[in-house]
Amino acid sequence: MSAKMQTRTTAAYYAQAVLSFALATSALAIGIAYLPVNSWMRGFLAVGLLYEITSAFTLAKVIRDRQEADELTSRVDQARLDKLLAEHDPFRVEGA
Repeated sequence: MSAKMQTRTTAAYYAQAVLSFALATSALAIGIAYLPVNSWMRGFLAVGLLYEITSAFTLAKVIRDRQEADELTSRVDQARLDKLLAEHDPFRVEGA
């Protein structure tokens, strides 16, 4: 029985994700700043942008936490199964 292989994020992938997030956020913030609308509308859109960003981070954390909890449960179940299989003797005669 093999354990799951832990995947690691490469530095290039991490950098790409950070740059992509920064570029998207900057582009949207600049777009909001240059919209030909009054300051109340611009402020509303800016608050919406901040809310969307915090919601995305919260969702990513919740998904990660759930995945880690499932992985931990899976490892505990695997350890129990390994213990049962190690203790099982198919040649043992009951009552003899």
